Amino acid sequence: MSMLTPPGMGGQYRITGDKYPRMRRPRGRRRLVFLVVASVTALGLVGWGTLQLIDVFTGKGDKATAAGTKGDCTSRTGPSAKASATSTAAGTLPRPGQITVNVLNATPRSGLAKQTADELKKRGFRIGDVGNATAAYDKKVNGAGILLGAKGAAQAALPVLGTQLSGAEVKTDGRAQADRVDLIIGTAFKSLTKKEDADKALATLSGPRPAASASPKSC
Repeated sequence: MSMLTPPGMGGQYRITGDKYPRMRRPRGRRRLVFLVVASVTALGLVGWGTLQLIDVFTGKGDKATAAGTKGDCTSRTGPSAKASATSTAAGTLPRPGQITVNVLNATPRSGLAKQTADELKKRGFRIGDVGNATAAYDKKVNGAGILLGAKGAAQAALPVLGTQLSGAEVKTDGRAQADRVDLIIGTAFKSLTKKEDADKALATLSGPRPAASASPKSC
């Protein structure tokens, strides 16, 4: 009987030989270690999340964001500057009395140019040449008419004159004078826009337009 055999026990319970049973580490200790590690990890995550929330509510995170996106402020103010420029340009459109209109008839109907010129004069426009259209346009304008002027008139005199003839086509050429434009009467022309409607359109065109501006707080 071996020294390791408890007294009174033999047979299949007897321990013999030079090998001893391997003693396993209690499972309870592993579970305890796992729980401790998991608890520490969870507490760390909770603490990190709390710091993030504090930064958000105190505004500290916004400072870092503002520093990292400083270039975006310029890109946001760019369109606002363009809008302001557009509003200024709209506010400085010429008045009808500052625009000279050449009234040219491109239709077979006689007397149409003079009749139209007289009406435009009543509405405050200055009248230049009155007569038939040049060969480039004579009998070749199918619409209500063509408004023709210098490139500089595209955002000035031509829009103002356009309030008097709905559906007119706008074109530019190489002339130097931006305040002298042509109204070429086309085949589909019936009459100028009613004065009441033309006045409303002109007031809307010349009125101030709100310019979008970037809020200082966004930068």
